[in-house]
Amino acid sequence: DACLLFMCVRFKEDLVAGYADVAKQIIDLAVFGAAQNRSYRRLADFTDTIGNRVSGSNNLEMAIKYMYNAMVQDGLDVHLEPAKIPHWVRGKESAEMTAPRAKTLAILGLGSSVGTPPEGIEAEVLVVQSFEELKHRASEAAGKIVVFNQPYVSYGETVAYRGYGASEAAKVGAVATLIRSVTPFSINSPHTGWQDYQDGVKRIPTACITVEDAELMWRMAQRGQKIVVRLTMGAKTLPDADSFNTVAEIKGWQHPEQVVLLSGHLDSWDVGQGAMDDGGGAMISWEALSLIKDLGLRPRRTLRTVLWTAEEQGGVGAQQYFNLHKVNMSNFDLVMESDLGTFTPIGLQFTGSDAAQKVMEEVVKLLAPINTTKLEAHGEGTDISPWMQAGVPGASLHVADSRYFWFHHSEGDTMSVQDPRDMDLCSALWAVVAYVVADLQEMLPR
Repeated sequence: DACLLFMCVRFKEDLVAGYADVAKQIIDLAVFGAAQNRSYRRLADFTDTIGNRVSGSNNLEMAIKYMYNAMVQDGLDVHLEPAKIPHWVRGKESAEMTAPRAKTLAILGLGSSVGTPPEGIEAEVLVVQSFEELKHRASEAAGKIVVFNQPYVSYGETVAYRGYGASEAAKVGAVATLIRSVTPFSINSPHTGWQDYQDGVKRIPTACITVEDAELMWRMAQRGQKIVVRLTMGAKTLPDADSFNTVAEIKGWQHPEQVVLLSGHLDSWDVGQGAMDDGGGAMISWEALSLIKDLGLRPRRTLRTVLWTAEEQGGVGAQQYFNLHKVNMSNFDLVMESDLGTFTPIGLQFTGSDAAQKVMEEVVKLLAPINTTKLEAHGEGTDISPWMQAGVPGASLHVADSRYFWFHHSEGDTMSVQDPRDMDLCSALWAVVAYVVADLQEMLPR
């Protein structure tokens, strides 16, 4: 049996190794050939034309139309699939420290936040560094604006303050919260993002402030100074809006019903250009199909690019897509998502069975020409997680993302953070993996 398994594995290795030439063709076209800089140019044109694209906005509608037309012109099979998405509007907002001295505070209201009364809220501030400290000082919080000055540990850990800070503060009687932006680096730049009100807890206005202002107020509080802030927010939530997931395909020649899915999300926050989050991921997922089409390649299975809507609100468009298509779960071979930037690629993150992992280890060896042969554990992504939880193999792009959270959800997320060569390399990796998996004799073992 062991001998048979060994022969089977060797056979698979040889099969995958047979794609070395075609992988090199894809890489050459993307990195050195006619498609060089193309994904970057596409992204620049798209983000410069449309700008940021928050869920429910006219800009997001324009973005979907733009991408639909662009991919049709590219000769791909394109269609739109309807989705209902949240429609939160920031409105006018401002914050000012009035004591112990006058100072304007740079703020960004958080997604789904309620607004203040028209005249704003002026109240004394309670500065805490953790949920724990808030519990200890609960008796001091009533009627105050709670400022969270939590240290940045990692995005995954620290984002809880953005997500739940308002409800935790409301439970102890606070009238509003200001949360230190979830970022390791700041040049007085606030970062926005989605926040979740807990059911049955009073909804209070919540916004992010800069790292600098959170630390300033912390120092003042340590000295025993009384801090007063006036906060005005015009935020409101409108009825859910109509939107679409944008889908482009190259149909498989042998098993068109079987699918390798590539994806990024088309929506962004309402600041910056949404170039990095997630314009880059959307563009390389389109570019991968373009590269394969340009080379006249057609895999056995269908290659499907999906540009999700309303990811920032918690993967809303993707969840609706999953609900619609899960009946065909057994036909989904691999789901891929790029949503942590398109900086210098390092490798591929993968979630799947041990047998699937063995196949994927061989697939990434084909990326030797661009030195990204690392297969790492744990594919991730808000939009593909329903598929992975249901047992479908999933992959995500791992890039040198140390600066990602510098710009994330801020005015700093513009084309200036993107690099054309990095995007070419990401496109090449994305296209090689997608094409080879879609063309193998068999689907990845579950």
